Amino acid sequence: MIFVTVGSRNYPFNRLFEKIDKLYEKGLLTEPMFAQIGTSTYVPRNYSYKDFISPEEFIKKIKEADIVVTHGASGSIMKALNARKKVIAVTRLEKYGEHINNHQIQNNEAFSSNGYVLMADLELTDLEECFKKIEDGTDGLIPWENKDPLAIVNLIDKFIQENW
Repeated sequence: MIFVTVGSRNYPFNRLFEKIDKLYEKGLLTEPMFAQIGTSTYVPRNYSYKDFISPEEFIKKIKEADIVVTHGASGSIMKALNARKKVIAVTRLEKYGEHINNHQIQNNEAFSSNGYVLMADLELTDLEECFKKIEDGTDGLIPWENKDPLAIVNLIDKFIQENW
């Protein structure tokens, strides 16, 4: 199962759900999917969804999933990585009204540059390729090992200091 989560902030992420529907319609995705769509107004046609789910249901969906597709919120990414799931990170962009700024770019790039997640390009044109890499085992992802409670903070901070 694929679990997609975009959080609960008051910003829609319609282009992600439209893109996923197109992948199903083209037969490029066939695995069952459940999406937590938040305040998105796009209504998925090819997979199950709810606007919001409880924290308990969120954890349950992560446990059930083989792949977690998540926006650039470090909490959602960390929950998936701690559950040892394959993660595809998608970025909400300010120019589409999906967030207040573009900070998710830095979060996703930090996780991706260290090999913990696959980061879809900002326009989601390679989302299909991300799924294929996981499916055929060529994703190159490194399993996350949380030995230091501040590891994620340090990882993101280091990336920002070196790249911004």
